[in-house]
Amino acid sequence: MYTGEVAGCVIATAKDENLENIPLLVVRLIENGEKKGCIVAADATRQAGRGDFVYLIGSKEAARMFRKQYTPVDAAIVGFIDRYMENM
Repeated sequence: MYTGEVAGCVIATAKDENLENIPLLVVRLIENGEKKGCIVAADATRQAGRGDFVYLIGSKEAARMFRKQYTPVDAAIVGFIDRYMENM
């Protein structure tokens, strides 16, 4: 499981038919309170937007979120983090 902040969206002129109507978002990963690199994730919630803190799952579990026979994704946004505190 990953945590991150939505940084933007991806516009694709052509994508797999199983990804139709599924937003692709750029997520800046957060690891141990530090912002790391970015990843493109399919938005299983279909509600995430720029600045939202989210958690993601990866690998085959991400592909199973969409309930289709095969959805070609490596990461999927599956929920929101209400409050993210870097310092405890």
